[in-house]
Amino acid sequence: MKAIICSGYGTPDDLELRDLPEPEAGEGEVVVKVAAAALNFFDTLLIAGKYQVKPDFPFSPAAEFAGTVHATGPGVTNFKVGDRVMSYAAYGAAREYYVQKASRLVKVPEALDLERAAGLSVTYGTTIHALKDRAKLKAGETLAVLGAAGGTGLAAIEIGKLMGARVIACTSSDEKCAFAKQHGADETVNYGSADLRTELKRLGGTHGIDVIYDPVGDKYAEPAIRSMAWEGRYLVIGFAGGEIPKIPLNLVLLKGCDIVGVHWGAFVERDPEAEARNMSQIVQWCADGKLSAHVHAVYPLSDTAQALKDIAARRIMGKAIVKP
Repeated sequence: MKAIICSGYGTPDDLELRDLPEPEAGEGEVVVKVAAAALNFFDTLLIAGKYQVKPDFPFSPAAEFAGTVHATGPGVTNFKVGDRVMSYAAYGAAREYYVQKASRLVKVPEALDLERAAGLSVTYGTTIHALKDRAKLKAGETLAVLGAAGGTGLAAIEIGKLMGARVIACTSSDEKCAFAKQHGADETVNYGSADLRTELKRLGGTHGIDVIYDPVGDKYAEPAIRSMAWEGRYLVIGFAGGEIPKIPLNLVLLKGCDIVGVHWGAFVERDPEAEARNMSQIVQWCADGKLSAHVHAVYPLSDTAQALKDIAARRIMGKAIVKP
């Protein structure tokens, strides 16, 4: 089978397309023929050795995928060859066949195409966990989303609206603001040309912003917190902006607000039943047309390096998909 391989830390251009033996399913496992694998910003960190997860070499990037069951191992009774499935893999899915535990697979309804299904696990899984389980977002509250045109940002806009929030999308360009509006944002802020704190204070009014969804970090975190409502919740999703911010704790005291960590990967491992419930809801919403699961671009597997470079350069709005 063909696979994209990282054999040492480096850049996307250091990745190799190799031929590997086709895998076999062990006890409780399923071999999935990968129809589409989704890439995320953290894949760029993973191959550079800058991510908290550090797989043994050699490994493949891509933490999520969708495809069809190719073979099942002993003890697998709930899947059969040909079933359409999706899953979260942590890493390793940029290849033609992937072995996964049957307990980690979710069936994909016919109404949902596999390219869109491939990109659901990380972005939408993270976001429903963040907004429902961690922030306990309520209908009528105001939600501000940083990095709103990226994969997780887009998911936050859409899920926030489904949960009844007023959504303010914050992005780095007018084009991305328009994209966020198309996907349901009530208001937008272009923090590439306007001051984020000033705009959020204006849009939040005297009450302030109830929930901040922040996958960007860097210089945007502190001004976002300064715009928060009393007992607001600031969700720490990631640090795509580069620097991990250092928040003055007096702001937390004065706002009576919470800084809430969102480690979705650990949640998947610690509470798989709750994650399965969340993902079943996401898949159903998507099949019903309530979530876009927007795919910005589809690349052949051999162009994985270019896809990662486009993600790093902030050229992707929604998801980047590679197809074996």
